[in-house]
Amino acid sequence: MSAFADRPLKKLILFDVDGTLTPARQSASSEILEVLQALRKKAVIGVVGGSDLVKIAEQLHVPGTHVAEHYDYTFAENGLTAYKLGKQLPSQSFIKFLGEEKYKKLANFILHYIADLDIPIKRGTFIEFRNGMINVSPIGRNASNEERHEFEAYDKKTGVRAAFVKVLREKFADYGLSFSIGGQISFDVFPKGWDKTYCLRHVEDEQWDEIHFFGDKTYQGGNDYEIYTDPRTIGHSVTSPTDTIRILKELFLDA
Repeated sequence: MSAFADRPLKKLILFDVDGTLTPARQSASSEILEVLQALRKKAVIGVVGGSDLVKIAEQLHVPGTHVAEHYDYTFAENGLTAYKLGKQLPSQSFIKFLGEEKYKKLANFILHYIADLDIPIKRGTFIEFRNGMINVSPIGRNASNEERHEFEAYDKKTGVRAAFVKVLREKFADYGLSFSIGGQISFDVFPKGWDKTYCLRHVEDEQWDEIHFFGDKTYQGGNDYEIYTDPRTIGHSVTSPTDTIRILKELFLDA
């Protein structure tokens, strides 16, 4: 018997976090958390973020509980760290895939490139090492919210991140890596196939009528693109948490 036999709809509804359930790097509103729990009574829900579990938990936090208790599936780092009904599933790691020597060459090149990059400001933590990827930020992840907004506007005009990714694609073409621009200030580097579609391998044991995915970076090169366009999913492109709520009400809650 399915673990989700109590849900009227045999549908899995997956959500990106930043820009979809929350404003970028900020906490979810009580309104969207309530909508998600109402939806969970009807269908199976899951979150899939590129960030690690700590960051996702900060954004979707309900005091006194573990974030994985509130979603049927919780996928951090695109599903490399995964929970089903609060229980952890097997994990994988970037460093196991790449090896120390190759990683060192990649990290050294990135740091040299950023050192030579002429942009208005630089802060700190230019490479954030995660379990399943590295996150690279030309301005640095220690930038304030105001500085993040300024860099995002600057990047839209100058294409700093896109140019950086182009160089890395060419230089490390034999590493088997993918590059994905997401959020305001950074891009992710991970093994091919380890984009957000990675999480789908954890849900294959259930026979779904439909799998829906909601994301805001659904354009080519955005970190929701692969799962949004995957033939196994029905993709919904949103502009904000308010937009997500509107579509959920139209499709599932008010229907």
